[in-house]
Amino acid sequence: MSEFIRLCIEFFKTGLFAVGGGLASIPFLKEMAVKYGWFTIEDLTTMIAVSESTPGPIGVNMATYVGFHMYGLAGGLAATLSLVAPSIIVICIIAKILEKFRSSPIVNGVFEGLRPAVCGLIIAAVMSIYISALFNVSAWQATGNLLSLFNWKACVLFAALLAFYLYKPKIHPIVIICAAAAAGIIFGF
Repeated sequence: MSEFIRLCIEFFKTGLFAVGGGLASIPFLKEMAVKYGWFTIEDLTTMIAVSESTPGPIGVNMATYVGFHMYGLAGGLAATLSLVAPSIIVICIIAKILEKFRSSPIVNGVFEGLRPAVCGLIIAAVMSIYISALFNVSAWQATGNLLSLFNWKACVLFAALLAFYLYKPKIHPIVIICAAAAAGIIFGF
């Protein structure tokens, strides 16, 4: 199977099974990074940060980026359409079904049951990204020095941002984006 078709199939699967919004696509995107090497975990982390400060969900931004990076404009369009096609198809089908079963306790129970599963997937993916950003296990294994386990710049920045988030005054998002850009330049991310 050609890599182009594989790319479209993987983003179609992501669009089909990532129930719950953009953040729900993170586990699928992480698997693509590991399994196919189309992008790195660092690329994914960067795209999550960019996607949180720009319009559009993470999955769409990542599909467009990866498709364009691999196959130019046609790849970007194909990957993006592959990602959103399942949602369009499923929404059309569900809209017809829900007209008939809107008050069904079974249908409502299914939706209630999906919420914790989606939360669990998001938490697992976020923890994996935090661990890869804050810890350097390979350096620790190579040196045996516990201090080399921590990515100190990332840990300090994370702690500072967490403290700021918990005690922040009302600040315009543009100021936060500019401060994040400055921190990235200063810390060399």
